[in-house]
Amino acid sequence: MMLVTLDPQQGKVACPNAIHMAWIWGNLAYPFTISNEEALWSVESWNLELVVDGIDQNLIEWMTSGKFICLYGGEDVEWIRSFTKSAKSVGQRAGIDLLMMYVGKINNEERVRSINSMVTAENLSYCLDLRSVWYFWTRIENMFYSKMQLGKTIQEDKIMQEVLTMLSFDGSDQGWALISRGSFEMARAKSQIITKTLDDYTVWEEDAREKGFVPALNDYFLQLHTPQHCNRLVVPGLDDYIPKMVVCAECGKPMERYFMYRCCTD
Repeated sequence: MMLVTLDPQQGKVACPNAIHMAWIWGNLAYPFTISNEEALWSVESWNLELVVDGIDQNLIEWMTSGKFICLYGGEDVEWIRSFTKSAKSVGQRAGIDLLMMYVGKINNEERVRSINSMVTAENLSYCLDLRSVWYFWTRIENMFYSKMQLGKTIQEDKIMQEVLTMLSFDGSDQGWALISRGSFEMARAKSQIITKTLDDYTVWEEDAREKGFVPALNDYFLQLHTPQHCNRLVVPGLDDYIPKMVVCAECGKPMERYFMYRCCTD
């Protein structure tokens, strides 16, 4: 779908595709011009409020009250069970109330439905409903296309880098987690790194007391990153709008490009 907006005086194209703005900001993006898109991004920063956009009332209340929040995703059921148990245990030891929300996976509705049922039945965490999961990932995806339309790259744009990281998390077979305090303190990693970090809590426990839980968590994530990694970015086919080159959000190198045909019936 495309939404081409025209200048009301002369009928000239004001934005070749304003659908991204509509998804990200809704009516705040009116009159849906390129200059307005740039102005809206100029006052944004990468924070939890931008990521979740009031998608769930629980998240709004948690952010407002400065709670520790964990968003996590993926479709590995055993990892989800292990991760939620470890995260709660570490949270208790650190003396923080860690509130967790499963945000699913894009384009795999039946699988997410099944995992939502499991997470709820076993009381592992909160879950976004299926409609909210779809909305959450569609907004993230539209942030990517909006930045692409404006010619932004991860080298110069922090939000673009984080958006690509989120999309690569979702494109991976692994689970992932983003942990935040309030809206601005944020740390994120894929399953292997976050599992190792939680297992090693005694190593960085003192740092957590001195620096704060999220900054210490982020520092330990960075220690565990290695040059060897594999990220995948899955974007829907949009004909000529598919970017010719995308670089890895972790190392900045060009990613290899493949065609994939997939039937999501499982």
